[in-house]
Amino acid sequence: MTLPYFPVTLSSTERTGLLREGERVMLVCNACRYCEGYCAVFPAMERRLAFPPGDLRFLANLCHDCGECLYACQYAPPHAFAINVPRTLAEVRLESYERYAWPAPLARAFRRHTVATSLALSAAMTAVMLLATAGAGSVEAPAAPADFYAVLPHGAMVALFGAVFTFVLAALAVGVARFRREIDEASRASGAGRTGRARGASWRALRDALTLRNLHAHGTDCTYAGEEARTSWRRRFHHCTFYGFLLCVAATSVGALYHLVFGWEAPYGYTSLPVLLGTAGGAGLVIGPAGQCWIGRTRDPETADPAQRSPDRAFLLLLFLSSATGLLLLAWRHTAAMPTLLVVHLGVVLALFVTLPYGKFVHGVYRTAALVRDALESRGVWRYPLRSGVRHRPD
Repeated sequence: MTLPYFPVTLSSTERTGLLREGERVMLVCNACRYCEGYCAVFPAMERRLAFPPGDLRFLANLCHDCGECLYACQYAPPHAFAINVPRTLAEVRLESYERYAWPAPLARAFRRHTVATSLALSAAMTAVMLLATAGAGSVEAPAAPADFYAVLPHGAMVALFGAVFTFVLAALAVGVARFRREIDEASRASGAGRTGRARGASWRALRDALTLRNLHAHGTDCTYAGEEARTSWRRRFHHCTFYGFLLCVAATSVGALYHLVFGWEAPYGYTSLPVLLGTAGGAGLVIGPAGQCWIGRTRDPETADPAQRSPDRAFLLLLFLSSATGLLLLAWRHTAAMPTLLVVHLGVVLALFVTLPYGKFVHGVYRTAALVRDALESRGVWRYPLRSGVRHRPD
C-alpha cells in the first residue's frame, strides 16, 4: 500500500496535511540517515526525536534546495514511501513565509506574485513617482545636466523611500522574531534546553550564508539539473545577485553620506565611489537574476515546488529591471531622456522595495536565521534529549 504523499501545492485548508507529510518524511529520514553528510539539514534532523511544526519550518529554511538527497534516497518515488525531501521542504518553506508574514493579509502575495503583477506594480509605482515629480519637480529636462534633484527634490525622495524602507525592515523583523520564537518553543516542547552562549556561532552562520557553503560543502558543487549533473553556475549566479544587491545598498549609503555629511550633491563623477559601487552592483544584479532564470530552465522539476516558480521569476524580474534601468540612467544621465529614465528607475525600485517582505527575498533572511540556530545547536548551546545516540538531560 502506497503511503500518502502531497506533491502538489496545498491550499490553506490543507496545511495540516502538509505538516503531517513533512513529519512523516523526516521520521523516515531520521531512521535511515543515509544522507547525513550531505548538508546541514540532516545533522540538525538527527538531533531531534520528533518534528513539531516549528522544527519542520526550521529544517525547511535550513535546506539550500540542491536536490542532492533525492537522487541518493532509496525510498524516493516510485518506492512506496515516496520520500522527496527537497520538494517537501520547499512546500513547508513557502508555508512558513506565509505564516510569519506581517501584516498577515499580505501573506497572499507569496502565491499570487507573478511576472504580470511585477510589471503592473512597477507601472503603478512609476505613476506614483510621476505624481511626486508633478508636485515637487518636473519631468522636463533640467537646466543643469544630470540634475536628479531638479526632477525630484532630495527631501521628497528621502521621505518616500525612507517610509517604505522603514516598513520593509519592520515587516522582516517581525517575521524573523516569530520564526525564532516558534523554533525555541518547539525545542523546549521536545525537551531541549539552552546551556548558555556560544562564541562565534553568529559569525559561523554569517560565513556560511555569505559563502553559500552548503552548495559546495565538500568542495564539490551540488546537483541541480539532474542526478548526474554538477554545476557551479547556480552558486555563482546567487553570489552575483546577493553581492550585487549589497553593492547597490552600499552605493546608496555612500551617496547619502556624501550628501548629508559633506554636502556633496549628485550627480557624482564616473570614478566616484558611489558610482563605482553602483555600477558593479548593477552589473551583478543584471548577470545574477538573468543567470538564475537561465539555469532554472534546466532544473529537475521533481525537486521543486511548482507554486514557487512564478513568484521566483517575478522577484528576479524586479531585480533585473531595477539594475537595468539604473545602468541606463547612469549612461544617459546627461541626455534629455534623464528625467523619464529617473522616474521609471525609481518606480521599479519602489516596486521592488514594496515586495521585499512578501517575495523570494525573505528566503535569504530566514535561511540566515536558520543557519544561526543551527550553529548554536551544533555547538551545544541547545541540547536535545538524544544526541549522537546518547541520552542526557538538558542543563
